[in-house]
Amino acid sequence: MKKGHIIGLGIIGVAIMIIITSIGDASTYESFSTAKQMALKGDDKAIHVVGELKKDGKGQVVGLEVSEDKTSFTFIMIDNDGVEQQVYYNEPVPADFVRSEQVVVIGSFKSESTFVADKILMKCPSKYQETDIKTSSS
Repeated sequence: MKKGHIIGLGIIGVAIMIIITSIGDASTYESFSTAKQMALKGDDKAIHVVGELKKDGKGQVVGLEVSEDKTSFTFIMIDNDGVEQQVYYNEPVPADFVRSEQVVVIGSFKSESTFVADKILMKCPSKYQETDIKTSSS
């Protein structure tokens, strides 16, 4: 074989290895129930759970508790299956957290009652949403 063919096959082999390892890291959205079952089986792999913050009838977030030194907080999140779960995050409250429409927490159960988030992603209300404009007719 020529030297160029060997180098080409080597590059293809490395590309295949990169693709195979990245497929293993791909994650899907799960529910809190699935995350809890995984934790009970000893699987503490970080997973993504998508949901909304728990709100009262007036739209105010309930269950948000910030630590005294403001370096961590807990909140109640409702996943897409309707399961309420307390989530702990060891970072300060992100800006516009209470205004977010959807929240994605990435983490796992460290105890039976608390989901510990390593990262939080938020979908905030769009500033480009349509609004009704009132005009006066003359």
